[in-house]
Amino acid sequence: MEYTQLGRTGLKVSRLVLGTMNFGPQTDEPDSHAIMDAALDAGVNYFDTANVYGWGENKGRTESIIGNWFAKGGERRDKVVLATKVYGNMAADGDAWPNHDKLSALNIRRAVDASLKRLRTDRIDIYQFHHIDRRTPFEEIWQAVDVLVQQGKILYAGSSNFPGYKIAQANEIAARRHGTIGLVSEQCLYNLAERRAEMEVIPAAQEYGLGVIPWSPLHGGLLGGVIRKDASGGRRASGRSADALANTAVRAQIQSYEDLLEKHGLEPGEVALAWLLTRPGVTGPIVGPRTAEQLGSALRAVELELGEELLSGLDEIFPGPGRSPEAFAW
Repeated sequence: MEYTQLGRTGLKVSRLVLGTMNFGPQTDEPDSHAIMDAALDAGVNYFDTANVYGWGENKGRTESIIGNWFAKGGERRDKVVLATKVYGNMAADGDAWPNHDKLSALNIRRAVDASLKRLRTDRIDIYQFHHIDRRTPFEEIWQAVDVLVQQGKILYAGSSNFPGYKIAQANEIAARRHGTIGLVSEQCLYNLAERRAEMEVIPAAQEYGLGVIPWSPLHGGLLGGVIRKDASGGRRASGRSADALANTAVRAQIQSYEDLLEKHGLEPGEVALAWLLTRPGVTGPIVGPRTAEQLGSALRAVELELGEELLSGLDEIFPGPGRSPEAFAW
């Protein structure tokens, strides 16, 4: 496994991030534990989750699965850089009581303590804001974060799904008004088929020294060889992937992608991950395996080197918007 610094921090993290969103809803606890063991054995030390994972009436279940894994010992907790998120409403379904969501100081304090209990740990290494809160000022957010850092409950703060201007705003306020490090990472939707983050989000992250953690690196399965799998009787596209392939232009684009990689004898899912590892500013993509086999495929991507001819071919198929303001002006 390769490691890199997380943004401008001194923290060393693996170039693949183990996403845990499937733990609970799609992968049972024993299999989830086996995947985490396999990831740790392979050198993956960056684990990502969120307080809402488990979803619906099972919100918090994923954190509990991870906490039970930590409780097995074997230095599991000490070897892991643990990231979780706050924003979604954690009140029982049908009981959306005020102040049980978003980024008020009250909810941040409540959410941290609840996550620590489920995760069965004394600290969260990277505490991430899952979405922007348009009503809560960053002065209030950073005041809450400062207290948690002083208490030793969190070490760093990160963001997810932030636009570029909010990354800038958050870190300017942190630096000028609090003298603290501010955000250290941004999780954004970024992959070959969805490159809008290149316009402003990634440049903002680079300017302020944030590590970029792309989520949905296979774009909901579209970049994982979905057409070939369907033709060979494998797992068929469903949900948003199926809806996307119903668009003839999208289907032609994905077919061109799969044809290009077949020419080079490469697996689509592994190339999609490897491509992200070539992108400026990217720390490592989040992979969310449902099985140990899917984890193995993701691990192979770290070893994959993409030649200039292949990279040029990928850019032709998925050109991206370009950076701002040239993407929409001059």
